Amino acid sequence: MALSLNITKTCCSGRFLKEKLRLVSVASLDFKREKYLGPPPKLRNPTWWIPKIRKRSDDQLSPENSEFIKEVLQDQVAKCTEQVKQITPNKILWRRDMARTGVIAKKIGIYPMWLKNGTKISTTLLQVLDNYVVKYFTPDSYESPRELRTTIKNKKGCLLIGAEIGDPTGFTKEYCGLFKNSGVLPTKYLARFFVSPDAALPVGTTISAQHFQVGNFVDVRGKTIDRGFQGVMKRHGFSGMPASHGVTKTHRRGGNIGGGGEKGRVWPGTKMPGHMGNRYRITKGLKVWRINTKYNILWVSGQAIPGETNSIVYIYDTILPLKRPQKELPFPTFFDVDNEDVAEDIYDDQIHQFSDQTILYDEK
Repeated sequence: MALSLNITKTCCSGRFLKEKLRLVSVASLDFKREKYLGPPPKLRNPTWWIPKIRKRSDDQLSPENSEFIKEVLQDQVAKCTEQVKQITPNKILWRRDMARTGVIAKKIGIYPMWLKNGTKISTTLLQVLDNYVVKYFTPDSYESPRELRTTIKNKKGCLLIGAEIGDPTGFTKEYCGLFKNSGVLPTKYLARFFVSPDAALPVGTTISAQHFQVGNFVDVRGKTIDRGFQGVMKRHGFSGMPASHGVTKTHRRGGNIGGGGEKGRVWPGTKMPGHMGNRYRITKGLKVWRINTKYNILWVSGQAIPGETNSIVYIYDTILPLKRPQKELPFPTFFDVDNEDVAEDIYDDQIHQFSDQTILYDEK
């Protein structure tokens, strides 16, 4: 009896020691991870980010007061347009190593076009909204929300662009404070673009569709359609299992997801069901086929631009080295917007215009 008690005591003490050693080893591993992985990224909003949506109620406003507010807003818009016309552009010769600003646009649909050789192409219509320069951060004053690198070569400035002027009574006081010194009314959309110091634009400058040129290539960034939780067939394009021959309830499944033996685990990055869409994606190297200067519309090649109809996208010069613009671009932007000599529709040389002749008959 005494022998059995001693055995149980030793067994209990051995288990305690093993548990203690396991905890010590886990603590040491956590310390090593913290030591070698470095500090976590600083997940904070940009310096210009301020909440802009708030609840509002017009119960206390009479019809006369609401009309008076509209008149004041119209007067402010007129003053802003006059200030923009008085801006003196700082025109600089463009070089290929210079980065210009981008624009905020809206995806409005898909349209087919034909080349002069009869080839049919698909294009997407992007309407450039009324873009205004709200603020400019110099390379030294801009603070990145995720500063991971200590040394950055060729620092660039940051232009804060706003689009589609909204009702100031629908925004918060802090959000309206961003536009206080710019002379621009609060806008619904904001975006930041990194530019070269020479490409800095004066505050209040208007950017139109003529910022780009026909024949050049652009990159478009947008948020994909939110599909929710989807399986592997819709999310990754799997073919699925056979419909018969002994297959039982595994028609739309992914099948095996891992191997056995020494590496008997699921590898990171395995294609599995999950959330699909609602992510920012960039489509690069899209050619501009046509520009409408009256309505500020760009015809861009392809119909796979991320986002649904009437969604907001961001357009800027392509970063692909082989598709960089060869011709001289309007730098830092196109200022002569009110010029009446500019054609309403500007086509690429390869595009067939319906006003041209298509069939020619020889008199002989």
